[in-house]
Amino acid sequence: MKSYQGVVLRIDLTNQTSRREELNREWARQFWGGKGLGYRYLFAELAPGTDPLGPDNKLILATGPFTGTPVPCSGKLTIVTRSPATGTVLDCSVGGAIAGEIKYAGYDLVILEGRAPFPVVVRIEDDRVAFEPAGDLWGLGTHAVEHQLTDKWGAEYRILSIGPAGENLVPFACITSELYRQAGRGGVGTVMGAKNLKAVAVRGTGGVRVADAARLMDLALKALRSDVLTDTNLWAYTDGTPMIVELSQNAGILPTRNFQDGTFADFAKLSSPAVQAARMAKKACLSCGLGCGNYIRTGRAAVEGPEYETLAVAGANCGIGDLEAVAAFNAACDDLGLDTISAGGVVAFAMELTEKGLHDFGITFGDVERYLEIPDLIARRKGIGAELAAGVKKMAERFGGAEFAMQIKGLEFPGYEPRGSWAMALAYATAPRGACHMSAWPVAEEAYGSRDPFTIEGKAELVRNLQHYNAFKFSLSLCDFWAVSWETMAELLSAAVGEDLAAEELQLAGERIFNLARLFNVREGFSARDDNVPPRLVKDALPSGATAGKLIPPDRYAAMLKEYYELRGWTDDGRPASVKLEELGLAELGRKAGL
Repeated sequence: MKSYQGVVLRIDLTNQTSRREELNREWARQFWGGKGLGYRYLFAELAPGTDPLGPDNKLILATGPFTGTPVPCSGKLTIVTRSPATGTVLDCSVGGAIAGEIKYAGYDLVILEGRAPFPVVVRIEDDRVAFEPAGDLWGLGTHAVEHQLTDKWGAEYRILSIGPAGENLVPFACITSELYRQAGRGGVGTVMGAKNLKAVAVRGTGGVRVADAARLMDLALKALRSDVLTDTNLWAYTDGTPMIVELSQNAGILPTRNFQDGTFADFAKLSSPAVQAARMAKKACLSCGLGCGNYIRTGRAAVEGPEYETLAVAGANCGIGDLEAVAAFNAACDDLGLDTISAGGVVAFAMELTEKGLHDFGITFGDVERYLEIPDLIARRKGIGAELAAGVKKMAERFGGAEFAMQIKGLEFPGYEPRGSWAMALAYATAPRGACHMSAWPVAEEAYGSRDPFTIEGKAELVRNLQHYNAFKFSLSLCDFWAVSWETMAELLSAAVGEDLAAEELQLAGERIFNLARLFNVREGFSARDDNVPPRLVKDALPSGATAGKLIPPDRYAAMLKEYYELRGWTDDGRPASVKLEELGLAELGRKAGL
């Protein structure tokens, strides 16, 4: 297949060696790239029970077949590993230009394994790999690291780095690139820290060969003009994700005070007009025509963002209706290397534990000054930060409050209240990495669309189909913000790789990729018992707004999950059945997972 470099770069941090090996093209044809191909390599190379923080865990940097080409919105890099926060398979994506540099350097995947004997930076320039001591960078924030490395080696290098949170093995540490772009969820930065890997710097000077360059260029330009730069997608440029604040407020699903409510009195202070008033510039990723990034400057901070998830979970959910404060919290998390969603979730949980008298963390909802101190405490595990660094699930095990601990499989909730979008509850519960809005986003059709959000009718099928779509789309390393059709993906991919591909074949690949993630998790002991939602969602009705009086009846949730398993061809215990695995070409892997 064209559009691949055909090379995997394997880096042994323990022995500080590297080698090039041939890409497994059979796997590439089945799983394509990005998250799918990363899953396949991880499944093959990790023994069951591998310690996420041990040297045997792998950190896989995966590009896709469109990376480095003119295909719009194709600049994402996928990072795959086993999560230290959840124990599940984990994939995160990060924008900017780092994926293109890896592809131009000649690699489809970079696999980092082992553990360096001392802090290092891995420097990749085409076929040259160097291991640079990073003792002088250890303890620094991601901004200082990136500035020092680009000052030293040149601005052509793209950097992935961790801050003190990753060094101190905070389980929701993230990886930062280009100062403000994060691979955020589940602890990818924690795995880097456990490997004594402070940063990866990449510069590539090559190119990408596709099967039919003229046709791919024509299709890419057509897609850009008629499918990307349209009213459906241009919100990403004009507003960016902060526009979702008002949508969620109106729909009654804006998480407030640790998901005690779905509306927030000060929502307007966090909404798109407020962000636009502080906006100084825009930014786009490689090969992107949308430019969703908002650079803002306030009295407390300058940052790219805050994105909706931060405004919702670290803003309204903490009772903070102050854009300057949320921007400063965001900026601190970026530099320290913390996922703002999980950081906001643990702060909100600590606030409710305090207010309910279960444990006094000395912080209450809306306490701006104390709130701004917490990211540094978490990242350095100081004071109450040492307890908050454990995450919501472990905090609840220690201090109580399990009934309002907003997490699934150990991953804190994103910014959508499921009692106003019942399919979103199912999407959170069945996402491979835990409570995740990137596996499926049915809220767009329910709370923001025309589907009734307070019924289970058709929701299992909706979630399943969206999960297949996103699994495949992200395996091409395409951006979430392009609402691209299966048919357009098939056309573009056919021109890139030199095969005649139909939408139905891509849909089957999406199902295969999602089921492979499930196999990984089943192999690690996960089952139907882990696909449940927090008690708050099924016991406590929301008090205000469009969702006032709403909860998810437990029998309705159970019926929705049962239907989902049946549609998937999974057993009642949530395991892919042998017939389904055979259909997807995963029978051998199923046997290896103990099925």
